[in-house]
Amino acid sequence: MPRRRYRTHSLRKTHVRTPGGRLVVHYEKRKKGIPKCAICKKPLAGTVRDPRDVPKSKKHPNRPYGGYLCAECLHRELTLAIIEKYSTA
Repeated sequence: MPRRRYRTHSLRKTHVRTPGGRLVVHYEKRKKGIPKCAICKKPLAGTVRDPRDVPKSKKHPNRPYGGYLCAECLHRELTLAIIEKYSTA
């Protein structure tokens, strides 16, 4: 049974063969993924992979939906919303 601190899904198990020929389990932190756009799934520009290293003002772009949508998808959605608003009036 692994120690209590290793019994979590936030750690990834890797099997490592030692020089003596035994197969042992090493626990390592999972790698963080790159932030992606919610619509087109492209990697977001202007965001950081590890947000602990930077202040809050530098973690995502300072625009509506910054850090959630890429600039192209945001422009497309705003354009469609404006067209829809004025076409029904």
